[in-house]
Amino acid sequence: MTRIYVDNAATSFPKPESVYRAVDDYQRRLGAPVGRGAYSEAMEVARIVSRCRHLAAQLLGAESPERIVFTFNGTDSLSLALHGTLHTGDHVITSAVEHNSVLRPLREIESRLGIELSVVSADATGRVDPEAIRQALRPATRLIALTHASNVTGTVQPVEAVGQIAAEAGALFLVDAAQTAGQLPIDLRTLRADFLACSGHKGLLGPLGTGLLYVRPGRETMLRSLRQGGTGTVSELELQPETMPDKYESGNHNALGLVGLEAALHYFHERGVAQIHAHEAALTERLLLRLQELPGVQTYGPAAGEGPMGLIRTAVVSLNVEGFEPLELAAVLEEFDIQTRAGLHCAPGVHRLLGTTALGGTLRVSFGPFNTEADADAVADALAAITG
Repeated sequence: MTRIYVDNAATSFPKPESVYRAVDDYQRRLGAPVGRGAYSEAMEVARIVSRCRHLAAQLLGAESPERIVFTFNGTDSLSLALHGTLHTGDHVITSAVEHNSVLRPLREIESRLGIELSVVSADATGRVDPEAIRQALRPATRLIALTHASNVTGTVQPVEAVGQIAAEAGALFLVDAAQTAGQLPIDLRTLRADFLACSGHKGLLGPLGTGLLYVRPGRETMLRSLRQGGTGTVSELELQPETMPDKYESGNHNALGLVGLEAALHYFHERGVAQIHAHEAALTERLLLRLQELPGVQTYGPAAGEGPMGLIRTAVVSLNVEGFEPLELAAVLEEFDIQTRAGLHCAPGVHRLLGTTALGGTLRVSFGPFNTEADADAVADALAAITG
């Protein structure tokens, strides 16, 4: 079977060969925990994880490696940022296009602590108007949480403008970069985010079980640790360390995953995010242009030709085909050896905006750096055969 994998918004596949080699080397040769021993293998693992932190900081434009906290996935990063900063009486602004990894923690905190939550809407492409966020501000607004790009429509949000609004209002700004880290150039020095959360296994091409949370200098005083325990540092104290990143990294790290992530970040420094970004944008444009020609196919989000594709959407294309439920369409595409994702994609608010909830959501095609023009054409050809 020639496997055409176009579900990279869920997790990237394949990974760079260097990731597979690094993971295998860890499993077969190193096998040591992070920061828990002075023998040679443990020291080597510690150096690799330190390099991983340095590379992540460089890729995102963080002030220093210590600003990068390792978590176990993007959801873990978001939960730490949300549960760790909010208090009773706080007001939070978010959007209707958020993933459940933002919405569910906020709803749980709302019911437990009594925070007030404002959810701003979006336009037909899934784009949030920064002025709607400005108008939702209150004196008690503590946090604005916004996805960098929708995992359903691929729509890139105006995060820089929202960061400016948050800074002017004295509110904290949390960016969910699960769909953009490794896919779009990110510079934390200009983004004005106080926190940025992402997974390590999607656009960053690392193994599952890895995530990152950027914490702006000084914001660690506003972010509680949710998990306390051994850090391998200041072990004589019974209190959790306050130093970064130890404050948030209790217990054993996912050493296997971080070794693989370090290899993936090396790949980015060799190839460059800009090149990957341009490649994926070209594939997205190619597919959208083909889909415009097919009867009964409806796509969502910014259309081809609306602007520089890579600036307005990520490499995500959501669609529906007349006469097919999304899950049924995904099953038919699998007969063409094409692997996609169908459903609500853990983002129910987007589907309410698009009017696709009753349809069962959408079928999502999402490209990665190892997809080719032939893959994009294969998807279009299969849909042409199905609709023809």
